[in-house]
Amino acid sequence: MLVYEFKAKASKAQLIAIDKAIRIGQFIRNKCWRYWLDAPREEKVDRYTLNKYTKVLAEDPEYPFVAALNSMARQAAAERAWAGISRF
Repeated sequence: MLVYEFKAKASKAQLIAIDKAIRIGQFIRNKCWRYWLDAPREEKVDRYTLNKYTKVLAEDPEYPFVAALNSMARQAAAERAWAGISRF
């Protein structure tokens, strides 16, 4: 894995937006983990199921902030959750 480190100059509003996006990504990852843990044994939960679950989360009126995140970013959070699950 390559890691790039750099110093970025951003306005306060941009930093708040980045922080919000990171927190929503963490929320989605945690919800995907919980969805996988709570699924019945006969239901197969794979990475595609988790990608579909991000759309369900975005449409849920209980979590309106999830829809603010781009769909590709939501799916990337689900992919990172699946990467952890598959190594588990």
